Amino acid sequence: MQAQQDLNARDPGASRDTRRIPMKIHRFHVTPNLPPRLEPLLQIVRNLWWSWNPDAIDLFRRLDNDLWQRTRHNPAEMLGLVTPEQYRALLQDDVFLSHMDRVSADLEKYKTYSTWFDRVQGEAPAGTIGYFSLEFGLHESLQIYSGGLGILAGDHLKSASDLGVPLVGVGLLYRRGYFHQRLNHDGWQQEHNPAADYFNLPVVRERLPDGSPATVTVEYPEGPLTAAIWRVQVGRVPVFLLDADLEPNRLEHREITGQLYGGDNDLRIRQEILLGIGGIRALNKLGLTPAVCHMNEGHSAFLALERVADFMQQHQLGFEEARVAVAATNVFTTHTPVPAGNDIFSIDRVRTYFSAYCQRLGIGMEEFLALGQEGRRLNPSEGFCMTVLALHMASHRNGVSALHGSVSRRMWQGVWPGVPEHELPITHITNGIHTQSWLSDEMARLYNRYLGPRWLEDPVDQRIWERVVQIPDSELWRSHERLRARLVAYSRRRLREQLERRGAHRSTIRQADEVLDPEVLTVGFSRRFAAYKRATLILQDPDRLARIVNHQTRPVQLIFAGKAHPRDSLGKELIRKVVHFAKQERFRRRLVFIEDYDIAAARYLVQGCDVWLNNPRRPLEASGTSGMKVVPNGGVNLSVLDGWWCEGYRGNNGWVIGNAEDYGDPSRQDEVEGLALYDLLEKEVVPMFYNRGPDNLPREWIGVMKASIRTGCPVFNTNRMLEQYCKRFYMPALVQARRLTENHGAEARRIAAWQSFLRAHWHEVGVTEVSHELNGEIKVGQTLSIRVRVRLGAIPPEDVVVEAYLGKIDSAGAILDGEAVRLTHRPPGTNGEHVFEGDVPCRTTGQQGYTVRVLPMGDSLTERVDAGLIAWWNV
Repeated sequence: MQAQQDLNARDPGASRDTRRIPMKIHRFHVTPNLPPRLEPLLQIVRNLWWSWNPDAIDLFRRLDNDLWQRTRHNPAEMLGLVTPEQYRALLQDDVFLSHMDRVSADLEKYKTYSTWFDRVQGEAPAGTIGYFSLEFGLHESLQIYSGGLGILAGDHLKSASDLGVPLVGVGLLYRRGYFHQRLNHDGWQQEHNPAADYFNLPVVRERLPDGSPATVTVEYPEGPLTAAIWRVQVGRVPVFLLDADLEPNRLEHREITGQLYGGDNDLRIRQEILLGIGGIRALNKLGLTPAVCHMNEGHSAFLALERVADFMQQHQLGFEEARVAVAATNVFTTHTPVPAGNDIFSIDRVRTYFSAYCQRLGIGMEEFLALGQEGRRLNPSEGFCMTVLALHMASHRNGVSALHGSVSRRMWQGVWPGVPEHELPITHITNGIHTQSWLSDEMARLYNRYLGPRWLEDPVDQRIWERVVQIPDSELWRSHERLRARLVAYSRRRLREQLERRGAHRSTIRQADEVLDPEVLTVGFSRRFAAYKRATLILQDPDRLARIVNHQTRPVQLIFAGKAHPRDSLGKELIRKVVHFAKQERFRRRLVFIEDYDIAAARYLVQGCDVWLNNPRRPLEASGTSGMKVVPNGGVNLSVLDGWWCEGYRGNNGWVIGNAEDYGDPSRQDEVEGLALYDLLEKEVVPMFYNRGPDNLPREWIGVMKASIRTGCPVFNTNRMLEQYCKRFYMPALVQARRLTENHGAEARRIAAWQSFLRAHWHEVGVTEVSHELNGEIKVGQTLSIRVRVRLGAIPPEDVVVEAYLGKIDSAGAILDGEAVRLTHRPPGTNGEHVFEGDVPCRTTGQQGYTVRVLPMGDSLTERVDAGLIAWWNV
């Protein structure tokens, strides 16, 4: 009874249905009744390729535009609502049939044409790449995303499809998805979680060759869970989503896929077990065992353990031997720039869930727990960190911008003790966007006309985007003006709907038609409402802001949108503050907040805003991609130098708030950067926008728009991002997968045995004597000859690298960003001691210093430091 009461509490509509009445129900699935001639519609609907194909979207609008709007752009639901009479009419509509046949043919052509990956793969071995993410932002009709992490994952898959990368996505199918946002009269966020009807979504139950529904089983302490496997087709890329909401499962198991980012830490670890362990088992079940796995954040890191267990069984390997093979074929992307943003579970909770699993791995619980702690040494007072587990279990690791890569190396120094920060094996691949998914039809037509079709086929080609200068200023400006007008109309419509839902007075609802102005400079701020993103920075001086937005000849208007996490009271308070500002008479026509921010709202905003405002506390924005989305649409960024904007800003393509200073006092930082923001608006941004020539064109502003498009579009897209992942991570990992698994894992056995030998004898390693030849002062370009005597004990000299490590000395006596120079072994050695010599270049003036270190031999620095063994010259 308590379980039923809890379920009803989660669903306010339960008292109005039959849940309280005990009865047995037979379920059946009703499908759209399409005439055979219209069956191509089903094939189109079941592939989300349509979501970034304007012609396919126009087809659904032509089918029934009212239904298209009413179903929130969900053609899977539309097909079930179209009446038989409408279908019969369509059979007589030659224009519609021709349109449908054209889109269907384009889809087939898309799935079969030769791709970028076909051209570059060369001799690299074939293999499936599994991409695991707790959320995917693929389309607004599929509510399995919350924000930037999921949107990035969705764009990653779309570009993988465009490029032909052999990727499969793995995630969870949430019955209630992420919450829908409603604001009460006071502006306080309230969350609503309606249950989804999977049969009216672009998902299908995956089936085995014998026709039976595909399922996967995962063990939990209280018993096994069976999850259904659903498929979403994203162009060429299948995405498999696990669904625990099956009747045979316990209620607490069914809730595992109830809601994205809902519940407590216990629900979170259950979700991550299902994603990681269940996800690998699902791919195995479907015959798609991945050769390489990509963990999008640490949520899926348990997949590495399941892969280890599989390798142990398949190749008769020990734990460490299998770990060597798995780590070499795992990719891990971290998106979090603060320690608090990483999932950490208590030691007791991990014991509860993995005591039995340790037996399968053949290791003790202490060794298992140490995998989630820095240095792989168990500290009972620390928790089990999923990011650390992923770092230990992947050889390819990256942050999502150049600055974030640096921040990540600083955060995770403890994983590689003794390694200088700049040498830590965490690189960066800057995020991007799937341009076609965010580009307006208006701008796409403009690019087709003046850039030619290759901007679609190869958006990475800088030469194509240089042609932007050929677009007439008047055409670019008029196109963007139409997009701004469309955004204003959309904002008014959404505001009316919000007011009607709250039961506002008719006069107040009528005033919604007066807010905003399609001719006024429009600034957008749309993202998750977290404190560090500082949504209200621009509101800190209300009187000054009122003068800016209500200027008689140069007014400005602001559009806000975004959700706060359900448990983030501070974020909710920020939303409430924005809403209260919008209610003031002096801001009523110039400031609006749009509820329930989703992909659909984001498209309107990034396409129609003139300026995209981004003012997080540096360096807490790992990348940020919303600002990238305005660039191809003609918008311009006004941002703090954080995340991607550190790489994107060129001086002539937008504006920078502040000078990338670091502040010890957040209040002081807010004050300084708030004033800088007002100054920029008053002295640069607003005057440039309204500075018109005789033809009423803001020529200087249009120049900034073109510079933004020309510099941003070829770089900040997911095609470039995927190409980098392929060349730097996926393809090398595919090679490693073949090398380490052939001959029943012989090479993995050899590496593990060698590393075990090194660990057993590393205590014998030490630098015993260092000398150099120095005759007077050294000039730039000259070298310093160094001779080193090293004690290696039982370790052969060919198994180590001895390096001089040199660089400038700071005020604390430490070497800054040192350079490593390999020294040469001078045989023979005696009694375990060996001599190494070399010449060290002197490249810059000033006080310099050097030391000496010994590391295991390896083909790369990553391989050398991942062994966790390093011996420095120590007196």
